[in-house]
Amino acid sequence: MEQIEKKYHISQFAEIEDDVEIDENTNIKHFSKVMSGSRIGKNCVIGKYVFIGNDVKIGDQVKIEDDVTIYEDVCLGIETEDESVDIIDSSSKYPKIHNKFVVKTIVKEGALIGAESVIKSGSTIGKFSFVRAGALVKRDIPDYAIVEGDPAEIKGWISEAGRKLKFNENGIAYCPKAEKRYKLKNNLVSADVK
Repeated sequence: MEQIEKKYHISQFAEIEDDVEIDENTNIKHFSKVMSGSRIGKNCVIGKYVFIGNDVKIGDQVKIEDDVTIYEDVCLGIETEDESVDIIDSSSKYPKIHNKFVVKTIVKEGALIGAESVIKSGSTIGKFSFVRAGALVKRDIPDYAIVEGDPAEIKGWISEAGRKLKFNENGIAYCPKAEKRYKLKNNLVSADVK
C-alpha cells in the first residue's frame, strides 16, 4: 500500500473535526481544536490550546499564539473580508443569522493579535497592525497601528516588515527591511509614499 505524504503537521494531541481544510506547511500544536467547516491556509502556525470555531477562514502565513479562541465565521488574513460575521445578541433564544442582526468582524492582511486579546464584535483590525497581548479592542484599529491596554489605544506605528516606525518632522518614516516609506497624517499611516 502506497503511503501518502502529509503536507502539514498536526500534533497527536490536537483535535480536528471532519470537513476541515488544512493547506501545506501548516503546523497545529498540542491541545488545539479546529471545528468543522474551517479552512486554514498555507504556512500557518496554530499554537497550543487554540480553539477555532465552525466555518473560520484563516489565510496563508497566519500565526496564532497559544490560548487564543477564534469564534465562528471569522476571517483572518484573507482578501474576502466581507465573509466575517458575528451575531448581535447571540445569547437570545432566537439568534438571527445572515440578516440585519449580523455584524462583521474583520482582521485585515498582516495583522497580528497577541494572546488573550479581546476583540469586540463589529471591529476592524487594520492591515499590518499589531494588537499587543491582553488588549481589549472596542473600536476599529487603523492600518499599521500598535495598540495596547484596556481599552486599546495607539502606542506607535509598525511597518509591513514588523519594524517600529519613527516619523520625521514631515511625518515620513522609512523601513529598510520593507523597503517602503510611510506617511503619518491625521493619525493615519499610508505606505509607499513619495
